[in-house]
Amino acid sequence: MRMIQQILGSRQDGEIAARLHRLDHHGAVDILRVDGADVARRRLRAVTAGGEEIALALPRDQALFDGAVLLLEENRAIVVRVGAERWLRLEPKGPADALELGYHAGNLHWRVRFADGALLVALEGPVESYLVRLGALVEEGRVAHSVVDPTKDTDRA
Repeated sequence: MRMIQQILGSRQDGEIAARLHRLDHHGAVDILRVDGADVARRRLRAVTAGGEEIALALPRDQALFDGAVLLLEENRAIVVRVGAERWLRLEPKGPADALELGYHAGNLHWRVRFADGALLVALEGPVESYLVRLGALVEEGRVAHSVVDPTKDTDRA
């Protein structure tokens, strides 16, 4: 079991964000999911998405938050995600729009899954940030969008 006694920073901090981006390309960023009710806790035992057991013992002046970086090594990292994962549902109007949407999602390294002819993008920031990156696809109505209710499973095998 790994003991973690401090938060190293936020996934959005400049240098940390760059390192996490590099690690994410290699599948080396592990996620520790924490319920919103547990964010105020200083001591917590949990298991990461990758299966590693974690024991948190944070100082009084630190609190968990979405995007908190708990481990940042040369070859791996552990980042906190608070609450249920939200997904942006993107539905292209036609084949050319689908191709362009896929190009953007891949080029931007978005974590995606597929459901009922739609592309679901894991939201790791404000919805508007994602829609702006899609530009004309959204502005011209070539891709419909909505946020998926995290309590409903729309995943398909």
